Amino acid sequence: MAFPGFWVVFEGADGVGKTTQVELLAARLRSAAGGSREVLTTREPGGTPLGVELRQAIMHGDHVAPRAEALLYAADRAHHIATLVRPALEAGAVVLQDRYLDSSVVYQGGARGLGDEVERISRWATEGLLPDVTVVLDMEPDASRMSRDLDRVERETIAKAAQMRAAFLERAALDPGRYAVVDAARSVEAVHASVVEAVERAMGRRDGLPLEPWGTP
Repeated sequence: MAFPGFWVVFEGADGVGKTTQVELLAARLRSAAGGSREVLTTREPGGTPLGVELRQAIMHGDHVAPRAEALLYAADRAHHIATLVRPALEAGAVVLQDRYLDSSVVYQGGARGLGDEVERISRWATEGLLPDVTVVLDMEPDASRMSRDLDRVERETIAKAAQMRAAFLERAALDPGRYAVVDAARSVEAVHASVVEAVERAMGRRDGLPLEPWGTP
């Protein structure tokens, strides 16, 4: 089902700058140069009050069995989409989201070894809702860019950083019309310019969302 709003998801490994790029793009879109658009920024897990509780349990609690972890992410995702993302899209807002189902497929499906069931569960939980464009921020794994205060999931998957990077790129290659891979090893400003270009291009493919309000990156 098509919505009047527009949905951008940011994906990539820990430490590539997703939060920074979400904030920069939100500021751009809200400005006159970006069209003075209504923008919602959110993340998974943690985009709703329930998500905050689940995030605490998953990332900062004790060990969680991999299958239980995947189901908790799916529960958060189902609630997040139903109560926050879908209503915003129906109202015509631009939604900028830090992580979505690609992260579950890469982390739980790949690094945790749970396979294709993870994606099927997430698609069922969200009624198959997919973003208009997924921006994959890509760079060589660099431990120095990781937070010093690693959460439980980061501690348990950091050794598989190269494998997870490859998995994000493989998913992007399967559907280049819906993914944009951006080199995140450059300056913040250069990455932002590429993100704006990628999102502008994706918006241009959508009827009723003209390019003109964006101006030049």
